Amino acid sequence: MNEKKKLSSGNEAIVHAAIYAGCKFYAGYPITPQNEIPALMSRHLGSIGGVFIQAESELAAINMVFGASAAGARAMTTSSSPGISLKQEGISYIAGAELPAVIVNMVRGGPGLGNIAPSQSDYFQATKGGGHGDYRLIVLSPASVQETFDLTVKAFDLADKYRNPVMILGDGLLAQMIEQFILPKQNRKITNQKKTWALTGAKNRSPNIIRTLFLKEGALEEHNLMLQNKYRLIEKNEISFEQYLTKDADILLVAYGTMARIVKGAVDSLRSQGIKAGLFRPISLWPFPSQALKAAANDKQKLLVVEMSYGQMLEDVKLSVAGNVSVEFLGRAGGGVPREEAIIEKVKTL
Repeated sequence: MNEKKKLSSGNEAIVHAAIYAGCKFYAGYPITPQNEIPALMSRHLGSIGGVFIQAESELAAINMVFGASAAGARAMTTSSSPGISLKQEGISYIAGAELPAVIVNMVRGGPGLGNIAPSQSDYFQATKGGGHGDYRLIVLSPASVQETFDLTVKAFDLADKYRNPVMILGDGLLAQMIEQFILPKQNRKITNQKKTWALTGAKNRSPNIIRTLFLKEGALEEHNLMLQNKYRLIEKNEISFEQYLTKDADILLVAYGTMARIVKGAVDSLRSQGIKAGLFRPISLWPFPSQALKAAANDKQKLLVVEMSYGQMLEDVKLSVAGNVSVEFLGRAGGGVPREEAIIEKVKTL
């Protein structure tokens, strides 16, 4: 057997995944509910030849990730909502410079300092670009500790494949919940091509340039057009989603992340009561699985979107179905989590 079962929290699974994926640089700053990630990274990263830095601020941390990635390292930072807000300028720089990086946001209640309870109110920030300019993050949303491990490993690979930052969008519930997951025993061989673009010294090659400043007339527009072509390629190749009992469903529920787990329980309860409900769960929040959702909703009477927010993914769902299906909403924010009973009652009123 080349794997073992391990009991851990979502935060701990992210650390295991980063090390397994070959992360060699981490910079971060403490904030609840993701503090176990920097704590464990500080304990383990040095033993595999990596570098851990607790930065003096979130701004410093994201710019350290910029530098480490530019030098060719697999680099990562993690935080929670207000901390991610502080990183936005640096994230824009990383995207503009076409640097691979993994960014984890274990979302807490907001706006402002908010609280430390779970939330999904950072969807707009993650998927629409919280910083300046026309850039995109690949955004992946796990719904279990196992998926947290798997998608973090995938995030490092996608970041290198497209030279683009990738965000894992979790929440305080996923960060702290403890579940069993499968951890490979053997170290993984990183098969990515050598990063010929990296700033590793130019003794035996021509100099490389990594920049986000384009002052020559037309140069920045040309760079942006190139980025847009890359984003279209990502949209073509990297969409992921789950469908659960959708084929014969009369009403389709749409949810992501840990909220989708609660919705799945509601779907099972509704089925036991003779109501044909199904679940569509986006896993890639960007690129959003618009065409797949449109197809799944094609013959449905109604859609119900359920979020730990007051309706952010809701907008992408409405755009996907383009008014062809009635879309209803159930949401709570500020750390409130819609309960299975409330979802069942909402469906029955529809």
